[in-house]
Amino acid sequence: MRRLPTVASHKTPPALSGGLAPRAHDRQTLQSLLTQRNQQPEQRAQIDDAITQAFVRPVAMLVLDMCGFSRITASHGIIHFLALIHRMEHAARPAIAANGGEVVKQEADNLFAVFTHPQNALEAALDILRALDAMNTVQPPESQLLASVGIGYGPTLVVAGKDLFGHEMNMACKLGEDIAGPGEVLLTQAACRDLEPGRYLLYPLQERMGGMDMPAFRYVASLHERPLPGAPISDA
Repeated sequence: MRRLPTVASHKTPPALSGGLAPRAHDRQTLQSLLTQRNQQPEQRAQIDDAITQAFVRPVAMLVLDMCGFSRITASHGIIHFLALIHRMEHAARPAIAANGGEVVKQEADNLFAVFTHPQNALEAALDILRALDAMNTVQPPESQLLASVGIGYGPTLVVAGKDLFGHEMNMACKLGEDIAGPGEVLLTQAACRDLEPGRYLLYPLQERMGGMDMPAFRYVASLHERPLPGAPISDA
């Protein structure tokens, strides 16, 4: 039996010449390093290494987008929609934490979280959608919550509690916000590659982003009984 790892801490890199030692993955440290990079082009390679060591790590990212923002706001007002966002948080945050994830930020009707493994991200997405479905059974149509999810996996610049930057992040946003429909979970090719073989039924898609091909997959079904959130996942 093995348990997929939870989000781990990252070591602080050595100080740069000039005395600035990155303290953590915070925005102030990143901005200071970027200022140095712009002002001292001869040290760019060293500064890039420091930024990479302090901020870049392989993560799976989950991008959740609530569906119908404009329509619901126009018909029922912003307060009604803010109440829906508040309810969405009550479904999403426990599911993310139970699957070893960490919420990085929330912007309007979007929520962004990171995990160390894409399988944790996928299981969290499924738990969120299941929780929303349960909530919807006792709500009138105008108060029902619908969401779409995009999942990516790869080296990502993570600013603690603030933001995410990287190619897989861009693709996860594209999938979750622009391509996935209500109740759908779409994954990048890199995210699918590290899933446990034979556990999920996935349908291949061929999308495009920025004029480039973007292979992706739509989650269809789990082929084995899903464990409870946070339960160990068997190697078998």
